[in-house]
Amino acid sequence: MNQLRVRVGRYGGEIELAHGVLAVRQVLGIGLNYAGHAKEQGQALPERPVVFSKSVLAVSVSGAPIRVPKACQDRAQVDFEGELAVVIGEHPRDLPCRDVPRERAGEWVLGYAAANDVSARWWQKQGSGGQFFRGKSFDTFCPLSAVRPAAGVPTPPGPGGLRITTRLNGVVMQDSTTADLIFDVPTLVAELSRGLTLAPGTVILTGTPSGVGMARSPQVFLSHGDEVEVTVEGVGTVRNAVVFE
Repeated sequence: MNQLRVRVGRYGGEIELAHGVLAVRQVLGIGLNYAGHAKEQGQALPERPVVFSKSVLAVSVSGAPIRVPKACQDRAQVDFEGELAVVIGEHPRDLPCRDVPRERAGEWVLGYAAANDVSARWWQKQGSGGQFFRGKSFDTFCPLSAVRPAAGVPTPPGPGGLRITTRLNGVVMQDSTTADLIFDVPTLVAELSRGLTLAPGTVILTGTPSGVGMARSPQVFLSHGDEVEVTVEGVGTVRNAVVFE
């Protein structure tokens, strides 16, 4: 099945459809959504999804550099997070994605992409009063692969899940499957749409598995000249070089 190309417009990401272009309206992220990642962070499993947002201007594409701004260069802090992204599209009957029952969530899913939720850890934690937005939202900090239409991806995934692998300069850093998700895709769509309309073009980053650089000993952060590659089985690959501005 043909993939849908993602491109960067003047004011954020755009997804090329057969009948036009779908602008990325918002990017919602889910924290601590893999059991293994919660464990490596020393956190209890959350009872409800941990939700944050990223700027739509952070959206980038495979092959474009992750540009680390000077604001993030005074200390080692820029981390990788390989993720499965969900893209909300138009409903066949033009129904809004609001207060969606879990069992019907798939009706609003346009497709899936591999994503790298690049994160500047100091800005995510100490630099912004504990609010994630700044550390997650620097330009180019949300590279996406092309979008694979939902019909070509099993949802929910099979018992083994979809494999997610992150490589840094060819070395495997994250290797897990979506079977380790605490809240699966239908649950996330249903929960996020409670009283909140998910407009077509909403991108949901479903969380990252264990192996992030911050949780390693010693810690591993991105450096100028590095290359990061995230692959989601059956969905796609997003590959980006790291460039310090």
